[in-house]
Amino acid sequence: MSLQQMVFFSLLLMLMAVGDAGLQPGDHTRTVSLEGEQRGYLVHVPPRYDAATPMPVVLAFHGGGANADNMVVFSGLNEKADQAGFIVVYPAGSGRLQRMLTFNAGNCCGHAAASNIDDVAFTRAILDDLAKVANVDPRRVFATGMSNGAMMSYRLASELSDRIAAIAPVSGPMGTKECRPDRPVPVMHFHGDGDEFAPFKGGKGRGPSGTDFYSVQHSIDAWVAANGCDKTPTTTRLVDRQDDGTTVRLVRYGSGKEGSEVVLVVIEGGGHTWPGKDPRMRSLGVSTRDISANDMMWEFFQQHPMK
Repeated sequence: MSLQQMVFFSLLLMLMAVGDAGLQPGDHTRTVSLEGEQRGYLVHVPPRYDAATPMPVVLAFHGGGANADNMVVFSGLNEKADQAGFIVVYPAGSGRLQRMLTFNAGNCCGHAAASNIDDVAFTRAILDDLAKVANVDPRRVFATGMSNGAMMSYRLASELSDRIAAIAPVSGPMGTKECRPDRPVPVMHFHGDGDEFAPFKGGKGRGPSGTDFYSVQHSIDAWVAANGCDKTPTTTRLVDRQDDGTTVRLVRYGSGKEGSEVVLVVIEGGGHTWPGKDPRMRSLGVSTRDISANDMMWEFFQQHPMK
């Protein structure tokens, strides 16, 4: 072998080693190939990450007309991940405009739904790719999302229940008439009863999508049935901690199969917002300060690893 060949192969081995190196704490951008197209996602790895120890993952899907970068700011999940110790993944939807993307959650939204983009396969590809570069605990992979992203988390619970342990949709109902998970999937749903974009009682909202949304109760009833929970819930009013025009009611359907449950967190007076975070636009309505969606969903996720 000539000296030039030796140098070439040495460089090739170095590049391969770098490509296979695991993710380090910090923020990363990755891509996956799906049906001949490149799709991207962001990853936040918390400071306490240790490659020798499996770590939980939270998938956080942005709303319709937004993007992964927006979701980082909108949700504030990076801060919670650093505090609690989990990896956050922000998938990027698809669309003709790079900064205004959507997911195919069933009856919503935009380009993704109209083009029948397979975002379930996209999510599976993300999880497969992430497992190559991070030590992921497969029993503790969870999903959340805002609006269209919340709807996407519902679709994953139904169609990717072999990979998703539990979900916590925020301000978005199911986008399908029914759900058919292969196993019980615990659900914690956050929704403001004053939401004008994805109305609590269903119907068309103020947004440009033109979607005729299913009601929040439709989502709850479907998952209570799928999980085999008690049909009669227990209702608890939480302490009104802030004078912000909102109060919070917890509606819990328990005793589901394999310890599953369905919890509806109703923000009375709340809008199309992420509880505990300021809305980026006043038109979205009031965001409660009585609770933190991030704190509540993480506590819920900890209680529901995959059986």
